[in-house]
Amino acid sequence: MKIAIFAPASEFTQEQQEVLRKFGEAVFVENRSELPLQKLIEIAKGAEIIAVDPDPLGGFEKARNVLKKMMESLPKLHAVCLSTTTYGWVDLDYCKKRNITVSNIPGYSRESVAEHTLGLLLGLAKHILVTDRKTQKGKYQLEMGFELKGKTLGIIGLGSIGSRVAELGQGIGMKVIAYNPSPRSQNGVEMKTFDEVLHGSDAITLHLKDSPELKNMIGKKELEKMKDGVVIVNTVDRELIDEQAMANAIKSGKVYGYAYEAEDLENTQLAEVDNAIGIKGFGWYTKEALSNLFVIWVENISGAVAGKPQNTV
Repeated sequence: MKIAIFAPASEFTQEQQEVLRKFGEAVFVENRSELPLQKLIEIAKGAEIIAVDPDPLGGFEKARNVLKKMMESLPKLHAVCLSTTTYGWVDLDYCKKRNITVSNIPGYSRESVAEHTLGLLLGLAKHILVTDRKTQKGKYQLEMGFELKGKTLGIIGLGSIGSRVAELGQGIGMKVIAYNPSPRSQNGVEMKTFDEVLHGSDAITLHLKDSPELKNMIGKKELEKMKDGVVIVNTVDRELIDEQAMANAIKSGKVYGYAYEAEDLENTQLAEVDNAIGIKGFGWYTKEALSNLFVIWVENISGAVAGKPQNTV
């Protein structure tokens, strides 16, 4: 059996490499640099299982199309093991038609992303991020921030990460309300409707699973329902937000600040908006999270080899 692994062997422990190689032919890429499609297809040729990371495929915003073309070139493929929690970069309908199982890595970066979210929230409330940007341009000016203690934190998506953000918010004295698409409860968190969270929050963080149906779930109408001066953090998917509507809301003062992660930070209406902070996605990138990731990734590959896939989506 051939397994094509789109990550360097050096990122796995020696023990993990031995586990993967005992299954048959395990092929690794040399590094995480973006590779041409033909090179990716060449590496994967004949594989029954591919373990994929978005980096060699060109990042999240290119990976969906590239991955589908790779899969189309692999007649024996029966399993795709992702290196990420998010799976919006996989054509699940295509995989279902071909009976290809897809597994992700849930929960590995829960603590890291939750802390990262809180850091961005603090950065917006205290104007740390905007002030740093202006200082680097030689345009420093004193900006008044506000305290998060006593404010209401609205969480949209009370899953693994959202629930931890709720705990961290409570830890600094925030009242926490939340909306989740399916019934859920958590100690100290008031469950609300989506509109109630929009209306009642001083700060909002997004933690829903990314999917095409959620594109522009927060647009002009939703922004108008929010409190004046709200701050918003989105570490999930930029497409959850109508960026033109967000740019207008920030300029009008309706939104105090917005922090988001994206691969392309230039081709957006938010690029020149002072209180819109766009960063590359790195909230998951900690020593502890990476250790968790590779343990689960190898377990997922092992399950696929044994015909007992786990963490399927």
